[in-house]
Amino acid sequence: MAQARGRFINARVVVHVCGGIAAVKVPELISGLRREGAEVRVALTSAAASFVSPLSLRALSGHPVRLATEEALEGAGMPHLELSGWADLHLVVPATASTLARLAAGIADDVVASTLLATVAPVLVAPAMETTMWQHPATRDNCSLLMRRGMHFVGPVSGRLASGKEGDGRMAEPTEILAAAASLLVKRGLLAGVGVLVTSGGTREAVDPVRYLGNRSSGRMGLCLAEEAAWRGASVQLVTAASLSPQSPSVVVARVETAQEMLDASLAALPKVRLVLMAAAVADYRVARPATSKLHRGDAPELRLELVPTVDVLGSILANRSPGCRVVGFAAETDEVRERGLAKLASKGCDMLVANPVSGEHSAMGGDSAEGIALLADGREVSLPWASKEEVAKRIMDLAQELLELDRGVPGPE
Repeated sequence: MAQARGRFINARVVVHVCGGIAAVKVPELISGLRREGAEVRVALTSAAASFVSPLSLRALSGHPVRLATEEALEGAGMPHLELSGWADLHLVVPATASTLARLAAGIADDVVASTLLATVAPVLVAPAMETTMWQHPATRDNCSLLMRRGMHFVGPVSGRLASGKEGDGRMAEPTEILAAAASLLVKRGLLAGVGVLVTSGGTREAVDPVRYLGNRSSGRMGLCLAEEAAWRGASVQLVTAASLSPQSPSVVVARVETAQEMLDASLAALPKVRLVLMAAAVADYRVARPATSKLHRGDAPELRLELVPTVDVLGSILANRSPGCRVVGFAAETDEVRERGLAKLASKGCDMLVANPVSGEHSAMGGDSAEGIALLADGREVSLPWASKEEVAKRIMDLAQELLELDRGVPGPE
């Protein structure tokens, strides 16, 4: 354990304790935080005190515990604003199904929910509940929504539950929560001052004023990448053909429709960025001569469209990037995913290419989850297992950040 000491030196951490049997592990978590240098404050939901003593948590943290009851808050001013502004990190342990639902709905009916609604600091959630509750669509939807809003999750894992049954829903162990918390604190701000360009969504090429050629891309992967880069401190330009909107004010959005519009907006942003993530699904072909008025079925016995290639957005970005600008390409493939990805990596000259399968049960196109393989120009290949696009985006950003770290000392764009 000696090598792990000091991960939380000078970090200010609020531990939010909820009403689940796994709350009995919170004292171990608080002890671990303080042992590694953190200053800790504790807030309890009304149900949490049934599982763990506020007095013991006060002794372990070294500070008074914030309780949900009004009586305990008398004379304390506005504790939720005090805690939300003070913290570098919030931990929610154990996060029950009820707590996840309240957070997703934005309900602020106690000191825990109010603090988490008011904070801009990172939030790490450690769920714990019975398997059927964890697997319920309502719980999964709530978790997806919270992740899209920027919250981070650790666990749950499979193991023995409070009911005595075995299954998914057991809270991650305190050592795992500590590791995830330390990782969050390390990553936050690492891209401070770095300009990042992200493209997303499927472009549309007009057939007539009503119809277009398009694809099934939702734009969610690009949105997740933009949000993750912003969370790490970057100034992000999102060029998107999708309707999704980012939550972070650090993401500036340029909305486009066609491949040419995406290229124009991307080239305009390019001089100010050090990292480009080309996650958009750009149409390969456009109609040579789109109709100027709506086409009608009865106008001709059959309709033939002449298609011509669209502009090469990725190729143009690579040709016009400044020294030190790293470019990550994407390839959506129905078969031979790795092989086609390697071929595109070589032909385009990207620093990294993410190849995603878009057929079968684990298709990345249009859904909330994805998998793939990251192919790097130095020959490394990193698997990206099936997970939410928020989680996959974090893994991609870890690799992209490594590319930038290789260029330390190389001047960035003015």
